[in-house]
Amino acid sequence: MLRSVLRHGLTGVLFTSLIANAQARELDTAFGKVEVPDSPARVVTLYEGALDASVAVGVTPVGAIATRGGNEVATYMSEHIDTRQLEMVGVARETNIEAVLRLQPDLILATPQLPEEQYRLLSRIAPTVVPESNGLSRENWKAESRLYGQALGKEAEVDEALESVEQRAASLNQRLSEAQVSGTAYLARWMPAGPMVMSSELFATGVLASTGISVEDEGLVKEGSAHSDILSLENLSMIDGDWLFLATLNDEGQQALDAAEQSSAFTRLNVVQQGHVVPVNGQVWSSASGPLAAQAILDDIEEALLP
Repeated sequence: MLRSVLRHGLTGVLFTSLIANAQARELDTAFGKVEVPDSPARVVTLYEGALDASVAVGVTPVGAIATRGGNEVATYMSEHIDTRQLEMVGVARETNIEAVLRLQPDLILATPQLPEEQYRLLSRIAPTVVPESNGLSRENWKAESRLYGQALGKEAEVDEALESVEQRAASLNQRLSEAQVSGTAYLARWMPAGPMVMSSELFATGVLASTGISVEDEGLVKEGSAHSDILSLENLSMIDGDWLFLATLNDEGQQALDAAEQSSAFTRLNVVQQGHVVPVNGQVWSSASGPLAAQAILDDIEEALLP
């Protein structure tokens, strides 16, 4: 049905009308040059980093995807907007194209991992901006945020948001150094089946490293992967560093972690005995990205390491 609607040009009329009535700008994206309107009024984000960057520059989208492990956007977003205004149009790996179509967007901000087939469908609904996919890197999120800011006509605002993150991280780095807080940290996401070590090249581990903490993954994460295989409790000693940040995505993961904390394999870890285990929200630490998520992570670091 969707392909039939698109084929008959219903959304093409909407798309053409919107572009005709707004001065278009041209952006370089993963799928070539894309013309976007100067002042998009109805934005749909298909990536948590795109939602974060949009809200950070003062734009509330009409539609977004749910966070991993949930049915709504990440809870930290409710600190910045009324999330009830957002219509869910899918989850991280599955976009509901029909739901996007119903919202009649004039701009779509998508993930770098968007398949070309989906891009072809979405771009017939509205200009679709997809950042280049450059593999795992701690710094990718900044370039993505800047591209989304450009698409929204908010270049100055996104630069200001990124500068604020960098300045705060540098300040926190100095304060931690003065307090002689240092060492090696690991980030693990606790799933119902057990813990996974998160790559040291992710958004969250990059923000943590920017405060002067050395972040490792102990070679347990394959190149190009975001996390390791599930570890047994007996193998937790492999990530027994100075700090352990433990993320859960939902109630099931939290229940599994609560049970694991009663085991001797967990309680005998040096990091546990030192009181250096830091529970964190997995929706932020292992799923989100963007200036607002970075500030939330810095909040957690400051609270845990500089009480």
